[in-house]
Amino acid sequence: MQGKAEITSSKKHIAALEQENGKKISAELKEKIRTTKNPVKKLYFWVLHWAYTPYGVLALILTAFSESSFFPIAPDTLLIPLSLSRPKKAMWYATICSIFSVLGGMLGYAIGLWLMNSIGVKVLEFYGAMSQFQKISDLYNQYSGLAVATAGFTPIPYKVFTIAAGACRINFLVFIIASALSRSARFFIVAGLMAIFGEKIKNFIDKYFNLLTIIFTLLLIGGFLVIKFAVNR
Repeated sequence: MQGKAEITSSKKHIAALEQENGKKISAELKEKIRTTKNPVKKLYFWVLHWAYTPYGVLALILTAFSESSFFPIAPDTLLIPLSLSRPKKAMWYATICSIFSVLGGMLGYAIGLWLMNSIGVKVLEFYGAMSQFQKISDLYNQYSGLAVATAGFTPIPYKVFTIAAGACRINFLVFIIASALSRSARFFIVAGLMAIFGEKIKNFIDKYFNLLTIIFTLLLIGGFLVIKFAVNR
């Protein structure tokens, strides 16, 4: 009984320390929100501070969903600190992130399919992504599912891919399957690395994120080409 009591007490102590540390980080981020003049950075810090509150998971859900169609901040912003703070729950966070990112992608698809002229164009113009939209549309016309599958890893905002998918009327089932595979692969890799290597890998990913996404994309494309070659033979 005494051993169990000591373990319970130790867990409560750790939880209290984590809560106190979370409050401290949240306060620091709120100060950055107040003093930062750059509106994008201000929004980034605002999203990030939710990871250190009791509403971190809800914020992750809303960010993952909205980023797929219109919101500028990637869900990785919350996925990384949540996975670092609770390594045992990292895969659960990645699952949540993947599900709601794909659901948000459906909204992006619907915007491209039915509301391209009224909403889709405005979203793309807001992000200065019209040229990217045209390039992606050309890729969809040539490669369809392969283009969707690589979308989850590229530095290009995912919302551009989802809106373009609807505008180009690519097969909806192909869109969902490819989105689920690529987005879950990305989030599970990020969460897994956080859980295994912690803060050290976080700094590495922060520094080389775009390069890593390009490498993952090339590997993904290479895998598809190998499968296609093997099937054709």
